[in-house]
Amino acid sequence: MVRIRKGARLSLFYASEVPARILVIDNFDSFVYNLVQYIGQLGAEPIVHREGSIDLDEVRQIAPDGILISPGPGRPEQATLSNQIIGELHDSVPILGVCLGMQCIGEVFGASVVRAPEIVHGKTSEVIHDSEGIFEGIPTPLEVTRYHSLIVDSATIPDELSVTATTQSGLVMGLRHKSAPLEGVQFHPESVLTDRGLDMVGNFLAICGH
Repeated sequence: MVRIRKGARLSLFYASEVPARILVIDNFDSFVYNLVQYIGQLGAEPIVHREGSIDLDEVRQIAPDGILISPGPGRPEQATLSNQIIGELHDSVPILGVCLGMQCIGEVFGASVVRAPEIVHGKTSEVIHDSEGIFEGIPTPLEVTRYHSLIVDSATIPDELSVTATTQSGLVMGLRHKSAPLEGVQFHPESVLTDRGLDMVGNFLAICGH
């Protein structure tokens, strides 16, 4: 039995249960295996494929219980598979996008991804969130770690998406689809400097139904 810290939406995984199968799309990020480790630590089965190594049909054949789209360098339009997954599967499979993954969510639904007011690499910030979805049971404000030079422009977010978290200055740090199990965060839950990152991943696994 694996216990999740108090505050996570999912309280217990039992070894006798079939573990959730979580497909992780690795966008060539050096910290992706921190996310993979969290998934395994919480009792789920991570299945890792790099961007471009499989296609959308193969994703469907894997039939994951959830999909995590990792951080990575570059712009969201370069993450072809990640964008296809968001566009084609968001109604049927829970998806969590992290950093670049959240930018992909914004871009797929028509938001603009622009240069951030400042480039941040390993900077901690306080964010204010809505206490729902992956933030359920997580205190607000929350200290998180950011590594990014791009940001989803808050003025261009479409009606389908809600802003779930912002910095104190109003930069978008979280997005959620209003009717589908699709969510993203600009910060890095897997960073050791992010408070309650493991609990957030646990909440995502709960959304996946396990």
